[in-house]
Amino acid sequence: MKLGTENKTKTAIAAGLVIVAAFALYNWVFSSQNAETATAAATVAAPATTAQKPGKAGTRKVTNVVLAQSLDPTLRLDLLKSSEDVTYKGSGRDIFQSQPEPAPIPKEVKPVIATGPPPPPPPPPIPLKFYGFSGSKSGPKQVFLSKGEDIFVAKEGQIIDRRYKILKIGPNSVEVEDVLTNNRQTLPLTAS
Repeated sequence: MKLGTENKTKTAIAAGLVIVAAFALYNWVFSSQNAETATAAATVAAPATTAQKPGKAGTRKVTNVVLAQSLDPTLRLDLLKSSEDVTYKGSGRDIFQSQPEPAPIPKEVKPVIATGPPPPPPPPPIPLKFYGFSGSKSGPKQVFLSKGEDIFVAKEGQIIDRRYKILKIGPNSVEVEDVLTNNRQTLPLTAS
């Protein structure tokens, strides 16, 4: 049976690497234990000191170490008495909020409503549509108006549908008055 120890040079190099690895492992394990022991010893001498632990790439991490012996369980009434006399005089801002308070929304001002009877409702629109007019140069103009399916032909001054008086006929519009409500309205010429 062969173990691969025939080449003496390779066997010596492998044995040397095993020894170097064992030495590095030993230093790594015991150096971290020694650092922790040294830190604990330093904090026993000075309870509120800071310990430095080695970090990666030569940087040092600083941590505060407080031992149980430095914690005094007795109640210090003198310190409590001095804190009782302190009053907080803040600016009114909530110290537990990380952002400022939103601006207050102004209250809506209601307009003053005059007392008295309400104004009368506006008159209803005149339901007539103006389609056009006819007439000769010398004679009076006639207008064509429709209401739904009814068509009316009227001259200025005439009353149609027993309610609407034709006041003025123009080339693009006609002025009509509702004789029941005295509502005047101008109807524009619409294309059919």
